[in-house]
This record gives sequence, C-alpha cells and structure tokens, in this order.
Amino acid sequence: MVENEYYSQAVHGPYESFSVGDLVLEEGGTIRNCQIAYATFGTLSAAKDNAILVPTWFSGTSKIMEQAYIGPGRALDPEKYFIVVANQIGNGLSTSPHNTAWPLGMANFPKVRIGDDVVAQQRLLKGQFGIETLALVVGGSMGAQQTYEWAVRFPDAVKRAAPIAGTAKNTPHDFLYAQSLCDAITSDPAWAGGWYEQPHAVREGLRRHSRLWAVMGFSTEFYKQELWRPFGFSSVDDLMLNFLDATFLPMDPNDLLCMAWKWQRGDVSRHTGGDLSQALARITAKTVVMPISTDMFFPPADCAAEQRLIPKSELKVIDSLWGHIALFGLDAGYIEQVDRALKQLLDTPA
Repeated sequence: MVENEYYSQAVHGPYESFSVGDLVLEEGGTIRNCQIAYATFGTLSAAKDNAILVPTWFSGTSKIMEQAYIGPGRALDPEKYFIVVANQIGNGLSTSPHNTAWPLGMANFPKVRIGDDVVAQQRLLKGQFGIETLALVVGGSMGAQQTYEWAVRFPDAVKRAAPIAGTAKNTPHDFLYAQSLCDAITSDPAWAGGWYEQPHAVREGLRRHSRLWAVMGFSTEFYKQELWRPFGFSSVDDLMLNFLDATFLPMDPNDLLCMAWKWQRGDVSRHTGGDLSQALARITAKTVVMPISTDMFFPPADCAAEQRLIPKSELKVIDSLWGHIALFGLDAGYIEQVDRALKQLLDTPA
C-alpha cells in the first residue's frame, strides 16, 4: 500500500464508498470487503424508475464524468434523474492495488474483469438504494465495455444502453495498443516489479505511457488544425506536458495496469461460449451505439459491426476531430451531439 494524494476527496470528491462484501472474481481471486466509490446526483423517485448508471473509463473517476456529462439542462439532468457514477475497481478511488493492504495490494492485486465491476455495481445499486432496474446505463471507453456487460448480463435490469467509444468485445488491435501502455509503465526500472515504495517513483514509465496517448488519443487532424490552441496551449510540447503528463503522471502505475488488463479482455461473448452474435442478441435495452468518427482505439467500423447484432439498436457516429480524447468533453461539438442523442434515447419508451 502506498499513500497517493491524487486519489483524495480534495481532488476527486465528493464521493462515498460502499462495501459490496467479499467479491469472488472471475479469474479465481477474492477481494475481501471490496469498496466501490460512487457519487450521486439528483433524487431517486419513489418508484425508483429514474436511475441512471454511469461507469468510469480507464484512469477516469466520478469527477470527470460529473464535469463533462452531468448538469441541469443536460441529458443527464439531476433535476430529472438519479444519477449514480460508479468508480471501477482499480481506478484509485474504489478498491485498487495502491490502496489495498498486504498481502493483497500492489503487485499481488488479483486480476479483475469487466464482469467483476458489473457484479459489484449491481450489489451497490441494490444494497444501497434498492434499485432493481435502470432507465439508462451510459459510459465511454471502458465505461462502454461495462455498459455492454450490463446489457448482456442483466438484460431485464437495463431499459436503455448507450455505449460511447467502446466495444462489446475488444479487438486484437486494441489489445496490442493497451499492451503498449502497460509495457511503457513497466519498462521503468523504478516500477520494481510493482513493489515501488514511493507514489511517484515510476515517473519515466508514466511519461512514456502518457506520450502514447499523444499518438493514439488524438486524431491526425487534431494536430494538423492545431485544435489545442484555443485551450491555451502554445505548442504540441506544451500540450503534452501540461495536459497529458499533468493528467497521467500523478496516477498510480499498478492501478493503471489493473484497469488496462481488464480493458484488454473486455468480451461479452464469454457468456455464450465465444459467440458474440448470440451474446449481443440477449440485449433487450433500447441501445444507441456512439463511436467517435476519428477514434483510433474503437473506430466506427468496429462499433458498427457489433451494433448490427443488437436488437432495437441504432448507430450514431459522433463527429469530432479530437479522437478518443473527445470523451473528456473539451470539444463543444462532441458534447452537443452526445447530449442530443442521450436526450432522444431517454425520451424513447423502452
């Protein structure tokens, strides 16, 4: 266990924690007294029929989801809905390698799958709020992977689903990209096999990890058109230092590796013996699949191929030159398109 001031209420709060008890993992390990950190917005109706679940993406927490997607007048409007943002296992706020005591913490932290997150989230919703059904599950990237898992695993509980910039089954290309992120971190000698003693010791590995995001996270047109300039960055170097490095260097390496491992292995077809079409056919939710037009992680063609296998679904490609990092909500055009699509989905009878 290491103390890291980055994962604090001051930086990511306010959030609360709920114990889902002992979580037996798909890979065979057990997280005892597993804590899920969550933030809520709005009021749960008496009928408990206005609940929305928002799972987090790789490296993200409930704070970025609040800042980018939630607010009065938005699609995710706390004046209309009860919105629960659940921090995935390993993201630093929920039970994670860095905040777990010996002997389970750090490099000994067990392998976690997307399905383990969803089981824990179901326990949270039912145990803390008595929520049995969800008006909507919506998430981006790894949040989209969790959205698909929810819709396939608990079809009766999900009325609407909106996976943004993510797939139900990870592709070989995306597996390799995520592996490059892991290799960048573990290439730093200070990683010490996952047993570093200082929270910010693995600085160079995290920097290499951040620069891979510079290559794949944005689109080529983002750089050609210098779309970073309106946000106060004077050069690409300035963008990398004061946006990407500033984002990733404070994080915990083992936490990132935990999330990347399950990102690589996101796959709802494991519920149906490897048959993806059979798995996606289980979905009864009204589903809108929203890839980002210039996303190099989860390109529209990959998302469209899955969408065609989902009953009652449609494809809405979100046009943005920001690539995968459009998810952060800095592109106003991206936000306007996502809000419009989610409002239409929420207004559609499920």
